[in-house]
Amino acid sequence: MTVPSARPTAPDAAASLGRWHAARRRSVTGATGNLALIETRWLPEGTDPDAAFAAATTEAAAAVTVTRLTRRNLDTDEPEHGLRFWDSASPAITAFEQISAFEYNPDWVIDAEFTPVAAERTIPFEHIRDNGGSRQLPVPGDITFSRDGVDYSLSAFDDDGTLLLVFGDATNRHTGDTATYSSGRFLFVRRPETADGLGFGDAGPVTLDFNRAFVPPCGFSVQYNCPLPPAQNRFTGPIEAGEREVVFGGDFDIYAL
Repeated sequence: MTVPSARPTAPDAAASLGRWHAARRRSVTGATGNLALIETRWLPEGTDPDAAFAAATTEAAAAVTVTRLTRRNLDTDEPEHGLRFWDSASPAITAFEQISAFEYNPDWVIDAEFTPVAAERTIPFEHIRDNGGSRQLPVPGDITFSRDGVDYSLSAFDDDGTLLLVFGDATNRHTGDTATYSSGRFLFVRRPETADGLGFGDAGPVTLDFNRAFVPPCGFSVQYNCPLPPAQNRFTGPIEAGEREVVFGGDFDIYAL
């Protein structure tokens, strides 16, 4: 078993977290950042995706970038093709003020163990725009730890070679200064022995730094279809660490667009 590296001191960790928050702001406000997504267009069956992409790119306004995406049909499991439209001057970018967040809390940096499972194992994740339907996502292993006398076994799915934990906790139902995004939050699972280790594959220690929990893309644009936390990833108590909510100026509301 690999021995985890020593944790940074609290001031160093807080400074590192500050840089992470700054990078998050740059990311979500970028030309193809979360706030820039103005439309997700799924193409009718039989449409030539190459031709549709070419036409959309030609017709798009100067500030708009067009990209492609695919998903599996919930009923047939056949591939579906779509286009996304990103506006670098979107109303959400213009109205954006900040992502509110908790102060750094070393108590929410948790050492855990990752245990791989069979490659074919998947777990159903309900998605926010699927009207109660679920999509089977590959979960390469179990993440286990104990806290306050409670044993946890969490499921993080394979997000293009990265372990992504979708979790919920009591703060999702709070109001005021301890409220977080109501549908849950995301967290990348790190290997403690590497500087940016987001990989997986072998059994061993991992770090759950909930100070880097973040608001999922659907908190920035309704054009995303985010997975929701499965039952095993829902904490009964509050996790007062990480990002809280997206804050816009004036009376801007992403759901009113």
